Amino acid sequence: MRMRFSFTSTALLFAVSSIALPTGEYADAALDKRQSATTCGSYAYSSSRYNNYEGFDFPVSGPYQEFPILPGSPGPDRVVFDTGGQYAGAITHTGASGNNFVGCSGTS
Repeated sequence: MRMRFSFTSTALLFAVSSIALPTGEYADAALDKRQSATTCGSYAYSSSRYNNYEGFDFPVSGPYQEFPILPGSPGPDRVVFDTGGQYAGAITHTGASGNNFVGCSGTS
């Protein structure tokens, strides 16, 4: 009887966790939707792919998405996340040459 209870409990736990955790295409679609337009208050921010041409040493691996930090026109400042939603760093055009970025405090 004890073995049967253990098997049943394990099967139930597996079934519940399989339903609760989005995986595969569903998770990818949910992430794409979340990153296509992020709303903060009454402002909507669209991300764009960030290719890291400057070679920053982010604490998470790419691919990366960049978002403007302030509302309105994108402006010079961006926050960078990996496509899994983990914070990578903050960058700015201010003080950089051309269309390049330089790292903000904590981003090198």
